[in-house]
Amino acid sequence: MTEHTLTVAGVAVDTRHWIGGERVASTETFTDVSPIDGSLLGEISRGTAMEAAAAVAAAKAAFPAWAATPRAERARILHAVADGVEKRLEELAIVETCDNGALLRSHRRGVMPRVAHNFRFFADWLLKLEHEDFETRGHTNHVSWDPAGPCVLITPWNAPLMLATWKVAPALAAGNTVILKPAEWTPLTASLLADIAAEAGLPAGVLNVVQGYGSEIGDALTSHPDVRRISFTGSVPTAKRISASAAANLTPLSLELGGKSPLLVFADADLDLAVDLAVEQYDNAGQVCLAATRFLVQESVAEEFTRRFVEKAGQLTQGDPRDEATDIGPNIHPRQLEKIDGFVQRAIAAGARAVIGGHRKDGQYYAPTLLTDVAQDSEIVQEEVFGPVLTLQTFATEDEAVRLANDTRFGLAATLATGDPERAERVTAQLVAGTVWTNCFFVRDLQAPFGGSRHSGVGREGGTWSFDFYCDVKNTVTAPNGWRNHG
Repeated sequence: MTEHTLTVAGVAVDTRHWIGGERVASTETFTDVSPIDGSLLGEISRGTAMEAAAAVAAAKAAFPAWAATPRAERARILHAVADGVEKRLEELAIVETCDNGALLRSHRRGVMPRVAHNFRFFADWLLKLEHEDFETRGHTNHVSWDPAGPCVLITPWNAPLMLATWKVAPALAAGNTVILKPAEWTPLTASLLADIAAEAGLPAGVLNVVQGYGSEIGDALTSHPDVRRISFTGSVPTAKRISASAAANLTPLSLELGGKSPLLVFADADLDLAVDLAVEQYDNAGQVCLAATRFLVQESVAEEFTRRFVEKAGQLTQGDPRDEATDIGPNIHPRQLEKIDGFVQRAIAAGARAVIGGHRKDGQYYAPTLLTDVAQDSEIVQEEVFGPVLTLQTFATEDEAVRLANDTRFGLAATLATGDPERAERVTAQLVAGTVWTNCFFVRDLQAPFGGSRHSGVGREGGTWSFDFYCDVKNTVTAPNGWRNHG
């Protein structure tokens, strides 16, 4: 191993940036620590404005050739990237588990297969991307999608590679070049992706990966005049800084900013199903942007719902995420754990009651928590905790349920449990959310639009919506019989 390589569970990971098809080291580093046990994973190259400029320059230089590459060839290379992901699936799964603490079984069975699917889906969608020509007073309108240019993609730590490739795949498919900046708490699988993409034949400079802190390298990327698109998943405060940084160049933004989503349980619901949906909100130790963290339960079934929830939640196993028996792993970082506990302790001090949990456990583990006796205008109801902390409120009528569900500044998702299809139709039509699930949760199709309303985000991605964002959509109008002979 070299000084720029670390080993995680037997997997070698390069700690340097990937810029213009080469590994580039920084003079400074930052420390990457596993949330599982606090062990040191390694020192990672810490990028600055200098690396940001180099990455944008590499992406800009590579753009013309990649944009001119035929669709079929771009699609072939993206399928080759997917092949590489599948070939190294086990390595990617164990490295990401060690880096972010999510369940190894989930990475093996769901997350990493989804990473490969991201590339395959957008490669295939590219080949069928078209809009039917239409006529205007005899003139022909033809819609096309032109590659926009270098794209900066800034991704979060809760599902690092899956959410990175959700952005990388359509950006590359569209003919753009990419500068990927992973979260500093979880940089490792992005580095492995760079290796996989190079082995798949992606030309140098088309994908660049730079690591570091948002204040040091992120600002330099988002304010760069040669960047044509910025896609960010993360917090509202960071999104505001990115938006301000991008404003000087009018760089288009796509922002997915989390939420405070409700789970509405009506008296006519299948309570066993509703409880299953509720307990599922502890997935990934509560570090899921789409999680329905606010339970809104009709008064007549609230007591029985709570009893069944407590019983089922009590069957969850919390511990080492590498163990197949584990259901809930650690939270990502000591700073995040402090934030989670701060929310809970302030809520309890204000009168909330912890039905279960409400406290830390050893290491970076937080007990699955359910709080009741919470006011609608309280911090714990209004603000995103991003940990295994849920609240329960009751309602009497359908109108009250909708009012409570919509009464936050967020609008990413909502989940509804009811046995009445007419009620489901009425309620879902009134909910402010980018995605609504009825009697199910976390069913995601890549061709569906994804994004949030209000402070949960700006824009939609998925299917053609992704290409609409990552491209300059052009309409060409041609006059009838307007051609002259040039004999």
